[in-house]
Amino acid sequence: MPPNPEALDRFLRDKCRSGNVSPGEANYYFDCLIQRKPAPPMLWFNLLFTALAKNKHFDTVISLIKRLDSTGLFPNLINLNVLRNCFCNIGRACDGFVVLGRILTKGFSPTAVTFNSLFKGNTSAALKLLEQLVKGNGENGVICRPDIVIYTSVIDHLCKDGLIDKAKELFSEMEGMGISPDAVSHTSLFHGLCCRGKWEDANDLIVEMVDQRVRPDVVTFNVIMDELCKNGKIDKANELLELMIKRGVMPNTITYSSLIIELCKNGMIDKANELLESMITRGVNPNTVTYNILIDGLCMIDKIDDARELFVSMKNNGCRHDIFSYNIMINGYRRKHKINAAMSLHREMVSKGVVPDIITYNTLLSGLFRAGKIGHAKELFSEMRHKNVMSDKFLYNILIDGLCKNGCITKAIEMLHTLKKGKFNLTIESYSCLLDGLCKTGRLEHARKLFHKLSQEGLEPNVVTYTIMINGLCKDGKPEEADDLLSKMEDMAVLPMFSHIIHLYWDFYKTARQQKWWNFYKKWQREI
Repeated sequence: MPPNPEALDRFLRDKCRSGNVSPGEANYYFDCLIQRKPAPPMLWFNLLFTALAKNKHFDTVISLIKRLDSTGLFPNLINLNVLRNCFCNIGRACDGFVVLGRILTKGFSPTAVTFNSLFKGNTSAALKLLEQLVKGNGENGVICRPDIVIYTSVIDHLCKDGLIDKAKELFSEMEGMGISPDAVSHTSLFHGLCCRGKWEDANDLIVEMVDQRVRPDVVTFNVIMDELCKNGKIDKANELLELMIKRGVMPNTITYSSLIIELCKNGMIDKANELLESMITRGVNPNTVTYNILIDGLCMIDKIDDARELFVSMKNNGCRHDIFSYNIMINGYRRKHKINAAMSLHREMVSKGVVPDIITYNTLLSGLFRAGKIGHAKELFSEMRHKNVMSDKFLYNILIDGLCKNGCITKAIEMLHTLKKGKFNLTIESYSCLLDGLCKTGRLEHARKLFHKLSQEGLEPNVVTYTIMINGLCKDGKPEEADDLLSKMEDMAVLPMFSHIIHLYWDFYKTARQQKWWNFYKKWQREI
């Protein structure tokens, strides 16, 4: 039964305008529309197709417009533009150009909007089309004179495709046609130049922008700020922030966050904190990401109390803690050996509905094992499995290493066998953890057998694995085997870090074989 006029009106006025339309509803109301006598205005179809396109139901739009054609009701320019846009969004740019041909043959006057999605779908074809537009086409000359929007769209997509020289050429061509590049077109080209490492050209573009009195907006400044920060030019980025304020362009959260990230990366936490305070003073509200960046920076330099203070202030400033906020703080407490505080945060996040992820559990388990709280670690691992949290390779390394370092070697071996039976892809790091535990608890024979079976598991020992075994052999009074393993290490071109070289020195020194170590050290120096 077709809906009454009031129901149809509500659907078009409320649901379609809000964009909340499902394909099933669309098909039902489309059938109602095409059956109406007299035929409904094309505006009603426009609303339906636009709502579907907004929800990315592109195939449904294409199907319905084809049906509209078959009824003898001809789509208008808006419908054809929606159809062309749908084709481009599903990667059928060629069909999009077919729709363009239909627009022209039906006598519609295409606008800049008509061409923009075509440029997104096929850059090379868009360049040919742009050339035709510039030269003019048909008896009446130019069918749609390319404007700043069309040029900027093409320049932007050329930059994204890495065709920077062609983008620069088009930028100059636009100026030659009397079209003045605006802040958006300058920003698109600037971003493309920076992405390709053409920093000098990008700098020249900024100068040109200023000379031409093009007023940059906050988006332009944010792009420049981001590129300055990525290139480590902190001083220039600070100068840019001052310039923005001087020119009356209000920095936003993105502007400040870019600079705060770079300051934290370079260990300039105090300056980052000052910038956060300045940001709040100017009425720019930091978001959760901004806070997380700074809290992480404070944790990295072991200022856990300052980090906690900032963590608490987030809520006071209207920012919710997310999973990253909690993970950063939990890791900070773990680094400071404050596992009870970390566990307290874990309970808090659960009570507030923030679901712990594998990073949360890995961090807590690592801290619990280091604190010797085996029972608590087992309980937490059981909780994790109960909640069906997907495990990763780091978890297995933490479990095996934690059990070994707490003297639970048998449990660690059992876990390794269980994981192998479950066809988990164990890494060399997992085996190295177990080998270290076996060697340190006097189970060298077991360690040797496991070491020699590594190749059967498709694993190659790394520098850590070799160092663990050489150390174990030396401590067990087997210097000759240690020599053989060192030679094998050299043959396999496994180069140790300097810390491993020092570790090996003491192993060889204790067994009165300093010359063997010295020969190895000289070869190591040559290799690096």
